[in-house]
Amino acid sequence: MTLEDLRIFVAACEAGSLSALARRLGRTQSSVSQHVTRLESEFGTALIERGARGIEPTEAGRILWELALQGLDAIELARQRIHALEHGETGTLTITTGGTTVRHFLKNAVVAFSRAHPGVNIRFLPANSTRRCFELLRLNQADLALVTTGDRMRGVNTRTVAYQGFFLLVAAADPLARRTRLHLKDLHGIRYLGLSEGTTHRGLLEHAAAEQGVYLEPEIVFDDFDTASVFVELGLGQAIVPAVQAHNFAQSGAVRAIPLEDVPPAPFGWGFRHWKHLSAAARDFVEIFDTELKDMVRIPGMRLAQAAD
Repeated sequence: MTLEDLRIFVAACEAGSLSALARRLGRTQSSVSQHVTRLESEFGTALIERGARGIEPTEAGRILWELALQGLDAIELARQRIHALEHGETGTLTITTGGTTVRHFLKNAVVAFSRAHPGVNIRFLPANSTRRCFELLRLNQADLALVTTGDRMRGVNTRTVAYQGFFLLVAAADPLARRTRLHLKDLHGIRYLGLSEGTTHRGLLEHAAAEQGVYLEPEIVFDDFDTASVFVELGLGQAIVPAVQAHNFAQSGAVRAIPLEDVPPAPFGWGFRHWKHLSAAARDFVEIFDTELKDMVRIPGMRLAQAAD
């Protein structure tokens, strides 16, 4: 049994498919399968079950998956700390989040962190859904994720830091721009511009609308809120966006943001594998961001988690 056997086994359980993992790693399926077979020989029991839809860990496999993930995290942390001990604080802090989150949330924190940690490179991995961010965390491809925290995934923990209300974004010339507040029932008949399927925000909005008997079917689908703002400016329809993005878009004067009164706020915050295994640099970035976040409370529709809970 080797560390590579454990890494491949954990990745296979997360992928749910040996063939998909093999393609991702640029290997043959048989070479990936050999790592799992070696572990099964070592433990004397089956660790995965193969089916038409891929693989599932057995009960024994789930035990190994969970504990191996913790062990691999600890080894990676030890590697980072030993490297810092020998060479000073260097390395890379990888954060996965939405494609435009840096612009709306993180730019000040990045500047402050870079000044405090000149030896640490910051790398951003854009992802178009919370679930994809969680996958990157579980595959050890990212240290932190800034995401909507409503979703859950085995092996990933979250910490909610704030809540954002929702606003209807309309062109300045839109008749709805004269309204000071709206309810979901007021959205019947709008030309709705919506996020891609599978995103947490879309799920939250569709669930809230369904409870009010409102059906939202996007005429145009986009992957990020910045694109939505452009489409709204062009007069292609209306979009529902969170508080911070709504505030920033409205500064241009080309669009208006009207609060939606009966849509529950969306929680957002940090995703990570194990808080105690985060590097000192990662924890410092979180602390810097949390400090910067306090200035955002002035934005309508924004609430810190401590004030909301």
